[in-house]
Amino acid sequence: MTTGRRERKKVQTRRALAEAAVRLFAEHGYDGVTVAQIADEADVSVATLFAHVPDGKDALIFDDGDERHVWLATAVRDRPAGQSVLEALRRCLAARGPFAAALPPEQRRKRDLIVRTPALREYSRRLWIAAERPLAEAIAAATGREAADMTVRALARYVLEIPELAGAEPDPRAALDAVFDLLESGWPEPA
Repeated sequence: MTTGRRERKKVQTRRALAEAAVRLFAEHGYDGVTVAQIADEADVSVATLFAHVPDGKDALIFDDGDERHVWLATAVRDRPAGQSVLEALRRCLAARGPFAAALPPEQRRKRDLIVRTPALREYSRRLWIAAERPLAEAIAAATGREAADMTVRALARYVLEIPELAGAEPDPRAALDAVFDLLESGWPEPA
């Protein structure tokens, strides 16, 4: 299916806004940049900025989170035979965001900006948590349980909290592995 001119223009404008926001945030700090400055840098009006990003400044450098829902559910649904749900999710998260070892420079700059900016980390967390229902549904389907089952919902929530919890650690990948190890084995009682 071919994308129409209007849709291509929307994507271009959204990309220009995100690139301008990352550039300005990196140069002046998140708190040192206004929405008007970002709109000016992207050569659009403030009204156009809000038409494309109604959530404002916090949301400028993020997608809408829908792709996250898809790749999380796909990781669970399409995991290899014999691979646990937790291992599939560990591998999925390890390849993204603060846990990815080899990111292109622009994505690394964006990741670092998110990790060190509290408002952006909180917005990112909200996007992750918004994936709870679709992830719970995928886990339920993979395990033969109901999506409303508290253990399924809890597991989905725990996994979705990992980027916020472990992403800002000095070694995010080691922190990710520590959390998944705990989820897989349970809390060890001291002897």
